[in-house]
Amino acid sequence: MPAEVVIGGTTLRLTRRSDVAVALRVAAHFQRRIAEDDWRPYRSRKDAVRAWSRLGGIRFQEMQALSLLRES
Repeated sequence: MPAEVVIGGTTLRLTRRSDVAVALRVAAHFQRRIAEDDWRPYRSRKDAVRAWSRLGGIRFQEMQALSLLRES
């Protein structure tokens, strides 16, 4: 059954209810990295976003919602 979660003011449509917990965990991870400007083990924010973009799925949707893709 589909589910929705709001991240950064954007509603993400998820394919499964169990994805909500994953989405919230990943969002907290991204928000911590943004707040602390911590991109390890990558050299920069741009390198981290490039690598994470390849993962696709929920992470890609969240990077769009948090404006990480537009800034890189």
